[in-house]
Amino acid sequence: MRIKVREIDNSLVFIGKGESNHWVVMDGPEKFKGENAGTRPLELMLISLAGCTAADVASILNKMKVSYHRFWIEAEASRKTEHPKVFKSIHLKYYFVKLPGISVDEDKLKKAIELSQDKYCSASAMLRQVAELTYSYELIEYDG
Repeated sequence: MRIKVREIDNSLVFIGKGESNHWVVMDGPEKFKGENAGTRPLELMLISLAGCTAADVASILNKMKVSYHRFWIEAEASRKTEHPKVFKSIHLKYYFVKLPGISVDEDKLKKAIELSQDKYCSASAMLRQVAELTYSYELIEYDG
């Protein structure tokens, strides 16, 4: 895998792209001469983690023929206070919305999450090397 990161206008604004050829904007806060014009690099790490496991879970649930209305993940992380300020803990919460009258097999939801976390998600495996990685889920009834 190869990527490229390029500085923009001699600032803390950077753009990066990988082999998929899509640019991503990164920036820092104004107090460090950033322009506050992009996502912070560590935020992108959490977004990547959630995206990695979300793709796994959606694919696994599709193969299991589990129906749900909507699905998303929220992540919360804490960092060490000294440099380098790496993540020390990360919690992922998976939210599934089901339609009224449609049953969702929660055992299959749990199994899909576990397979992602324990077998398939490379981002989880890497971040687990430096941080405590926990997860939970919630099944929500659709309310319109």
